[in-house]
Amino acid sequence: MSIGEKGIAMLMSLRMALCLPLTFLLMIHSVSSADWDVSYSPSHICALKHSSVIMRCTYTYPPEHQIEEVFWTKNPVKGVEPPDLSEDPEYRQRLQYLGDKQKNCTMRLSHVTQKDEHKYYFRFITNKHDGKWIGHPGVTLTVLDLQVESPERVTEGDSVRLTCKSSCALTDRATFIWYRNSQPLTERRDRNNILLLQSVRREDAGRYSCALQEHTYISPEVYLNVVYPPKRVSVSIIPSEIVEGDSVTLICSSDSNPPAEISWIKGGTTVGSGRIYSISKIRSDHSGEYKCKSRNEHGEKDSEAVTLNVMYPPKSVSVSISPSEIVEGDSVTLICSSDSNPPAEISWIKEEMFVGSGRIYNISKIRSDHREEYKCKSRNEHGEKYSEAVTLNIMYPPRNVSVFMNGSGEIVEGDSVTLICSSDSNPPALNFFWFKENQSSSVGSGQSFSALQSGRFYCEAHNQHGSQRSDAVTVTVKGRLVILYISIGVVCGAVVIIITALIWKSWEKKRTDKLETQMNLSRLDDDSFEVSDVEMTEHLYGNVMTNHSRPCDDRLKDYDAESTEPVYENINFDRP
Repeated sequence: MSIGEKGIAMLMSLRMALCLPLTFLLMIHSVSSADWDVSYSPSHICALKHSSVIMRCTYTYPPEHQIEEVFWTKNPVKGVEPPDLSEDPEYRQRLQYLGDKQKNCTMRLSHVTQKDEHKYYFRFITNKHDGKWIGHPGVTLTVLDLQVESPERVTEGDSVRLTCKSSCALTDRATFIWYRNSQPLTERRDRNNILLLQSVRREDAGRYSCALQEHTYISPEVYLNVVYPPKRVSVSIIPSEIVEGDSVTLICSSDSNPPAEISWIKGGTTVGSGRIYSISKIRSDHSGEYKCKSRNEHGEKDSEAVTLNVMYPPKSVSVSISPSEIVEGDSVTLICSSDSNPPAEISWIKEEMFVGSGRIYNISKIRSDHREEYKCKSRNEHGEKYSEAVTLNIMYPPRNVSVFMNGSGEIVEGDSVTLICSSDSNPPALNFFWFKENQSSSVGSGQSFSALQSGRFYCEAHNQHGSQRSDAVTVTVKGRLVILYISIGVVCGAVVIIITALIWKSWEKKRTDKLETQMNLSRLDDDSFEVSDVEMTEHLYGNVMTNHSRPCDDRLKDYDAESTEPVYENINFDRP
């Protein structure tokens, strides 16, 4: 038995000794309760977080009873039927009844957390009316939580003690495992809960946590801060090659905790402070050896001396585009990269025209007319260089969508007219859908569509960046019977015109023949014509020609019994 269990047993014995008279009185009051009993061993359990616990239990009941139902419950309320934990969603997957329906009522609870800290009771029900029993005092569950205690900071070379504390007593057999930065310290596997670090190094700084062997739960991490004087102090120069007139930057790197104060020294003289020391438009009298001094409250250290060198004109000039697939409306960034010293001036050229400056050239809400060649020019006082030209490939959704009608919009019933959808997009539209106005669903797909019925039709063009619809075009379908009636009307009209022309021609011939006959008769009576006869004849023919020159439609109107008389009124058949 562990020390904790022995203490609990002693406490329980003391309580039993003090309560013996009361117990005796209760036994006298209800002797029959001796046949009903539930025993727990132990009655208090301290379990590690995320571990499994076994609550050992036995029970007795009168021999004339038969067990019908057994289950575990928690925190019962007087007058309320206690619930079965195995039916509770929070316990269903974690609670396992290991007992039987005779004497054993042992139970296992897995993956315990602080929410499981309750008193648990075993309850059984027999086949008799009064056969319901809940075992008191139950089992008290305390869930163990581990915490690491550590000083906030320690100086390199000192010793430090880290303690893994628990919320309840552990057995003497408990073995502790320590972790630094989530990695186990395999060399430190102790039976006590203390981690001793002697002569701490800066490598010992990090996040510490503890756990118990054979348990998955690990305590929250605690950061151990190890302070130390500056080490590995060095100077870097930007740029690495220097020309008079350039700007030069010297950077001091130092490993220290807390961060060190930096000072710059040239030839024994302090010339600046701060981690970065800059010289603009370097001159020849700036030449020499430079070093930095790194200092904090724990010590100081100087870097090795460095010497300044020469510069160079731009090289390796190139343009990168972000993003690589550009959609109309996006913001596009062109970045000019150039290896030069001093840093080069960057200008941007579009189709041989200057459009901007700076290493980064932004185009907000890009349009398709931006799709041209761009390049950057990198220049300093030592030379200049152009990048290779790049072309912006701008994607955009369909636009200018229209419908072309192959043929007339009027067709005969049973025939069709082909409609063709066209659009401007990048990439080209691959999906086309056809719709009839006042209908929600499409009536066809593909770039061309055969319309068989009357209506107004339009198309939608799609690519991966969007879609657009065209204006609607009208298709009219006429029935074949209407066409037949129109054709018959046209033919009948033509026949009437032809017959009318033939009648007119026949009537005109008869009138001419009659006129010639009368003239011949006049010649027989008088072989010589007088001037008045000739004038009368010319006047007669003049009247005939005048009537011939009337429009065709007027002649048709005159051709009836009433209209012939006015024509003859102009002809005088009286002989002299």
